Amino acid sequence: MKEIRPLAFTDTTLTVPGSKSLTQRALIAAALANGESILQYPLASEDTEYTSHALAAMGITVDPAQEQWRVLGLGGTIATPAKEIFLGNNGTATRFLTSVAALGHGPFTINGDQRMHERPIRPLMEALTGWGVEIRSIHGTGCPPVTIAANGIKGGKTLLPEGKSSQYLSSLLLVAPYAAHPAELAVAGEVLSKPYVTMTLAVMRDFGIEVTANAELNHFLIPQGCYQARKYAVEGDASSASYFWAAAAVTGGRVTVANVPSPSLQGDAVLVDILARMGCTVERTAAGITVTGTKELRGVEVDMGDCPDVVPTLAVVAAFAKGRTVIKNIAHLRIKECDRLHVMVTELAKLGVKTEERPDTMIIEGGAEDSPLHGAEIDTYNDHRIAMSFGVAGLRVPGVRIQGEECVVKSFPDFWERFELLYR
Repeated sequence: MKEIRPLAFTDTTLTVPGSKSLTQRALIAAALANGESILQYPLASEDTEYTSHALAAMGITVDPAQEQWRVLGLGGTIATPAKEIFLGNNGTATRFLTSVAALGHGPFTINGDQRMHERPIRPLMEALTGWGVEIRSIHGTGCPPVTIAANGIKGGKTLLPEGKSSQYLSSLLLVAPYAAHPAELAVAGEVLSKPYVTMTLAVMRDFGIEVTANAELNHFLIPQGCYQARKYAVEGDASSASYFWAAAAVTGGRVTVANVPSPSLQGDAVLVDILARMGCTVERTAAGITVTGTKELRGVEVDMGDCPDVVPTLAVVAAFAKGRTVIKNIAHLRIKECDRLHVMVTELAKLGVKTEERPDTMIIEGGAEDSPLHGAEIDTYNDHRIAMSFGVAGLRVPGVRIQGEECVVKSFPDFWERFELLYR
């Protein structure tokens, strides 16, 4: 258990690890390319380790070093692994590698931990079936584990029956150039987390494949081709940076994250614009993105459908803002590493924050002077983003103690060491 020390003020410049989302997309593209790619500043974490080990089981050489990884792609050739591929609770890798496995020839089993057995994958399975892939959920739940009798991807037209998880869509896009026929992909319903889809298209473009997409990002034409091996630099992770920008907001201090560029490929960088609406000052320079807090934060109403990973961060900041904050369009938080919508409402209430949970909305009544917040033990539910966001809460509220704080290894192994930089 980790107890967070309150902090009166901070003025800090730091860097964060490479983007988890970009690292995993670049790993897939490099693995499917023909030849050697170098990934610079990738994220080394539990999630990316699962991805790297799975690719190695599929015959791809991934040679990780401290600041750059060497990936030797085989031009879309995928070996049949000797045993099942286990991916823990790595939702991105589970969705991405299910499609990569379909490019192979032979039996594949994709498995994960108990929480992954509760996270849906049926829409992806249905879309792959439309491309001629034989795939089934072993327990018939529409969740992992899944088995694939792989024999390549036929291509042609298919329909993704829902866009609630952008990971389904990104998974299909990444493998589509290797289909036997030019691929066409349509999505039924609203596409959520669109910046992640835009990110996928950008990575594909950087590795040599240009996808034709409509403005709504629900219809795609993917040409046949092979990714080109290259050197690729990974941006600093905006989701990881969010906790440090939030630290500036809640302490009235100043924090610069030096390695998240502006503009960024990552939708989560929009958090700084929301913090500006709440009263903070934001500066974007060659030195990075700087957030300076304010004496009185104010509540906001915001649609977070496109950037769900920073909702826990925003929710904690909202607890210290004057007035009501309404965070809308976040039902998809319920299928993350935990039910983040319910968990954030539950754990904030332990601190004395007035909260309300609705099916797709979180309401936070912040800054109440008549009922000061108090410390409590925070349950992380083994979710890295819950742990890191409540670290920020502890900067203002004495006695915040975080159980299972080591779960940050999923995306940010040295988070607590870098968190200490705020106290300098």
